Amino acid sequence: MSFFLENKLNWLYLDINSYFATVEQQVNPELRYKPIAVVPLLSDSTSVIAASQEAKLKGIKTGTRIYEAKKLCPELICIQARHELYVEYHNKIFQEVDRHLQVDHIFSIDEGACRLTGKYCSQEEAISIAKIIKEAIKTNVGDYITCSIGVASNRYLAKIASNMQKPDGLVVIAPEDLPQKLYDLSLRDLPGIGSRTYEKILGKGISTIEELCRFDAKRLKAVWGSVWGEKVWYLMRGADLPLEETQKSTIGHSQVLAPELRGVGQARNILITLVLKAAHRLRSKSLYANSIVLSVELMSRQTIKSSIKIEASCDNSSFTKPVLKNWDNLV
Repeated sequence: MSFFLENKLNWLYLDINSYFATVEQQVNPELRYKPIAVVPLLSDSTSVIAASQEAKLKGIKTGTRIYEAKKLCPELICIQARHELYVEYHNKIFQEVDRHLQVDHIFSIDEGACRLTGKYCSQEEAISIAKIIKEAIKTNVGDYITCSIGVASNRYLAKIASNMQKPDGLVVIAPEDLPQKLYDLSLRDLPGIGSRTYEKILGKGISTIEELCRFDAKRLKAVWGSVWGEKVWYLMRGADLPLEETQKSTIGHSQVLAPELRGVGQARNILITLVLKAAHRLRSKSLYANSIVLSVELMSRQTIKSSIKIEASCDNSSFTKPVLKNWDNLV
């Protein structure tokens, strides 16, 4: 396998900061600069769907149980999720971005990528258009809404760059700075490295990106146990790999409930956590799902199953709403 290593910038990746929470703070100025958590329902036994920047500074993140979050931050404000509102703002934001630079890919409700062409492939012009997009969102969509933008020669690196400076960041990973610019990151900062892959890489004696980069492409293929390891070698050096169709696969999470958690309400809260974990894994692998299977095994060993069709998505809100609606119908 060989790919042409790019010497120009090809992609701009945009990530709206603390999206659900920021939208709530945008529409209700009284919530601004305060720690807030967006939740599926107002209960201390549920989990955080999204946390504001202020809440994140207190150690609260997606999946944190509310009773634990309130220990970390007693002044935490919980807001019940309003998915229609987040879809409305998603459309406004990406329509605004599209006025300045064509949006080629939407990866989730708060992330998208634009291919850079012509003059925008230069670093100076790429930075200029990124700043214009940031200002346009603030001026024409919401003054409290910020985004972090990454620019690089491929989408993989541009996504990494968008995570390197939050909130309201703008990072360029230039081809001439590769792969050294990645050395200060952790292995888990690389898209596609979940807990299992991380353990596999550690098992090969690799604990840093610098060590990872000492391996050639063929050895990385062996480390991953798949061709993806070889592709990572090229991606980290700037190759703009072509899009490929993803083979159908299944990502799932399950949990056997302790006796004290077998009530309908407690089980529903655990279901939310499982859905959020599955959505996070999809995003980490840059995958989408167009169907969800909900399976519940009762104490009687009877299994209840339900299949849910959705539009191809990988964001939390696209999963939680139909799953919870289905759950409520089942029970």
